[in-house]
Amino acid sequence: MCSSFHPTRPEPSRDGDLPVLVAALRAAGGEADGVFWDDADVDWGSYDLVVIRSTWDYSWRADEFTAWARKVGAVTRLANPADVVGWNTDKRYLGELAAAGVPTVPTRYLEPGDPADLPADHEYVVKPTSGAGARYAARYTPDQHETAVRQLARMHAEGLTAMVQPYVRGIDSGGERAVQFFGGRLLHASRKRAVLAPGTAFDAVKVAHPGLEPWTPTPAEIAVAERALAAVPESPELLYARVDLVDGDDGEPCVMELELVEPNLFLFLHPESVPAVAAAILAAAATR
Repeated sequence: MCSSFHPTRPEPSRDGDLPVLVAALRAAGGEADGVFWDDADVDWGSYDLVVIRSTWDYSWRADEFTAWARKVGAVTRLANPADVVGWNTDKRYLGELAAAGVPTVPTRYLEPGDPADLPADHEYVVKPTSGAGARYAARYTPDQHETAVRQLARMHAEGLTAMVQPYVRGIDSGGERAVQFFGGRLLHASRKRAVLAPGTAFDAVKVAHPGLEPWTPTPAEIAVAERALAAVPESPELLYARVDLVDGDDGEPCVMELELVEPNLFLFLHPESVPAVAAAILAAAATR
């Protein structure tokens, strides 16, 4: 299982789940290591299965990371597969989900060189298409146009494509629900409060999972999550998936993000899920 740590980056990994999973796999009779994804000394082909876990710096190095995924996928089984990694690291996939009829938060994309076409009649969010932990994300009211334009200029100068979404008011009351699947089955779900507070600068450090708590997903939430997973191109075999949902203006759940690369499993909230995760990883390793 691979993680990351980069002292020169502002987003080092602090994955409390990784040692728990390694211990559970070893206790179940497996051989397991937790290693850094960019460690040049790792022999990836010596593993029956490589499971991406907390490579939370990937958004700073997306091209390098997707190239690594392809390299590993060529010598052993990678979970999730390299094609899925490449597709899911760019949040323009939301447009594909919407085109497939999956309820999603409405999203527009502004690439470097595009004009700053920002909403003038409602609150909105600007964030990059490749990001994690609310990096470079902020919410704005129409009268904060100039501040939002400065954010866009900064992102575009760094070669980042921006996403513009309406601020979904349902998150203030219902929070954001994370519905997680592992080994093809519903694992558990969690809920957190809104991440983006008014007036917080886009480059400020944010609490990625405020007020996190266990959650029992509704039938409607499970149905939308399953529709989103079914719309992944070519319906690949996924070892793990997290579907982040919020309530739209109609009160029905819609997809905020689909996490198929390195979703936090929140096992500290759901210790009862550890045996199921370990069993699914061992089963996947045995099918190489």
